[in-house]
Amino acid sequence: MNDQPNIRVLLVDDEETLLEYLSKRLLKQRFTVKSTFSGEEAIEAAKEEHYDVAVVDLKMPGIDGVETQRRLREIQPFLQCIVLTGYASVDTALESGQLDAFQYLSKPVDYDNLVAIIKDAYKKRMEIQGSKFKEQVEEIYRAGLGKRGMRRAIGELHKIYGVE
Repeated sequence: MNDQPNIRVLLVDDEETLLEYLSKRLLKQRFTVKSTFSGEEAIEAAKEEHYDVAVVDLKMPGIDGVETQRRLREIQPFLQCIVLTGYASVDTALESGQLDAFQYLSKPVDYDNLVAIIKDAYKKRMEIQGSKFKEQVEEIYRAGLGKRGMRRAIGELHKIYGVE
């Protein structure tokens, strides 16, 4: 029996062959996968659905991986980003790190390693989200809204965080 949670992964890369390969492999791991071919497409996808982890290529036409990562985190603050690149350099690693990239990986990526890192990124996301949710619930409680007000406020938090 598989007790793995349904991890929602957003793939962002302009290399169609790589996206197809990663998508198929991740689907076999029972991840939910959305593939996008550009930063712009990824940003639109993030506005429509929640994701746990994004795997973002660094060098893409249009919006690059660093800017894509920044915008994705604006839309979904708990989203963990794994940055992939065929052009590994200290500068780009530092820039991605400043945006709090969960991990920085060079292409070609080791698939088993990527799966393990996605699972670790998901755990981190859930820890951060859970901690923030508890903080906000405590603030609501301290605000003394009464039973009805608290239910409404907590219901709003559930919508924001997708916590059940």
